[in-house]
Amino acid sequence: MAALSRHIRFIAGALALAIMIAIAIPAVAQQPSSVNPTADSVKEQQLLQQLKTIQGRGSIPDVKSYVIEQPAGRDWREFHGVTLRWIGGISILGTLAILVIFYLWRGMVKLQSGRSGRTIVRFNAFERFVHWMTATCFIILALSGLNISFGRPLLLPLIGLEAFAAWSEAAKFAHSYLSFPFTIGVVLIFLIWISGNIPNKVDVAWLKEGGGIVGDKHPPAYRFNAGQKLIYWIVVLGGGAVAISGYVLMFPFYGTNVSMMQNAEMVHAVVAMLFIAAMLGHIYIGTIGMEGAFEAMGEGTVDVNWAKEHHSLWLKDESARAAAGAPPRQSAATPAE
Repeated sequence: MAALSRHIRFIAGALALAIMIAIAIPAVAQQPSSVNPTADSVKEQQLLQQLKTIQGRGSIPDVKSYVIEQPAGRDWREFHGVTLRWIGGISILGTLAILVIFYLWRGMVKLQSGRSGRTIVRFNAFERFVHWMTATCFIILALSGLNISFGRPLLLPLIGLEAFAAWSEAAKFAHSYLSFPFTIGVVLIFLIWISGNIPNKVDVAWLKEGGGIVGDKHPPAYRFNAGQKLIYWIVVLGGGAVAISGYVLMFPFYGTNVSMMQNAEMVHAVVAMLFIAAMLGHIYIGTIGMEGAFEAMGEGTVDVNWAKEHHSLWLKDESARAAAGAPPRQSAATPAE
């Protein structure tokens, strides 16, 4: 009897063990073969993608200081240190190369009929003052701005640390303070010359004939031809863009955040690089590219034959006003000194 009882207890224990094993097998099958304690932890990249920034806590009123890290800062740093230099180098050096090649091929555009010995006022004293004030400020702003992107890798090794530091400090102040007269100049340029810079059908014909720069034709034009109108709108729109974005940078966080400041810096830098490249073409035409062109802004007068070849419709209007006895918008033709 005792032996039968032991057999029954053994069989019951075996069945209980079998049932427990059968229940445990599915649960074991669901567990990973190895345990990674950090597999489900939150990664830095996940935080950046989800929250855009990693932000802590602080006790000072400036909550922007609580930001520890933001991906946009990395993108901005890459743009400023690499992409912007490529944009500036290609646009500015590329424009210079094109102008040198074009000058070697075309040379200076000469007056085909020679000088007449008579001049006509093209720009009055106030117009020339506005032009040269804006141009002087632009040149200093361009050089001081280029120092930010190219000064350290190009200029620092040439002049040394102390000289570069002194130059950079002076350039910083000049860039900030000269932005105000530059902006005033852009606004005045817009106001005093807007009436003569509205595109019209004459500009289309001027462009089709190469504007007298390509080839020997001299298509008719009013006071400003299509090329000058293009420069005008580049100055107005480009100057306006760099001025607005520049003031956003000069007066930070007035209605802006870090991301908006970074975008303003990128707009400011790219537009400035392209602006400089375009002005190189303007300087070329106004100096060595065309005979008699510099006199318009240098002295305020141009030779009558120059006006006849490059702005014949403007000369015709001025002559008609003088013949009718009406006071010309510019003074009539006068003997050259």
